[in-house]
Amino acid sequence: MYQITCPHCGPRAQTEFTYERTTDSVVDPAGDPQTAMQALYTRANPMGLDDEIWRHTYGCRAWMVLTRHRVTHEIHAVKAIGPEALP
Repeated sequence: MYQITCPHCGPRAQTEFTYERTTDSVVDPAGDPQTAMQALYTRANPMGLDDEIWRHTYGCRAWMVLTRHRVTHEIHAVKAIGPEALP
């Protein structure tokens, strides 16, 4: 288990959070269906850093974007989610 620093609550145990998905799978609902299908079902799955969407489920229930290393699980950045946080 590791710690995640919530932008609102501070450092908390990883068990308080729920992983949602990577940010590259966020699609525009008004966009091209073929592009949406490709983004949803054919992701890169990198072995290095990746941006992921998490929720502080058992805390303030806020959504956030974590930049996390996929192999070591080291967290490099946490930011509150908003329109500016997503691609």
